[in-house]
Amino acid sequence: MSLNSIELELLRNSYKVLSRDVETHSREFYEALFRHAPHLRALFREDLAGQGMKFMTTLGMIVDNLDQDDKNVEKYAELGELHATIGVKRSHFEPMREALIDTLRMVLGEEFTPTLEAAWREAFDQVSASMIQRGKIKEG
Repeated sequence: MSLNSIELELLRNSYKVLSRDVETHSREFYEALFRHAPHLRALFREDLAGQGMKFMTTLGMIVDNLDQDDKNVEKYAELGELHATIGVKRSHFEPMREALIDTLRMVLGEEFTPTLEAAWREAFDQVSASMIQRGKIKEG
């Protein structure tokens, strides 16, 4: 990843705040996602609690390992393949990124600085590009 050590620390610290209330913040993420892209609701089961826990756990793993590309290659391939099997398309990543940004903005308030936002966007874009490529996620 091309994030520097300061950006990595900012990401990790902000994730710690986000993970203090996994249930609430994962629900807020999905609410934001479905505001951005209501059509994506059909990809998820009715009860989002378990899905939210998986999302937050995976996000934490990604944030913890952003500076270890060699460890992530296989994990990003697995994540990409899993997302492809449930019908996720390349175009779905943009509303996911915006939902994450909205959630972080709401949770962190004034602490969500332009620098932190740029770091999250960069990290998300890099990870999603790897998932799309390695998981062979299709256009759409």
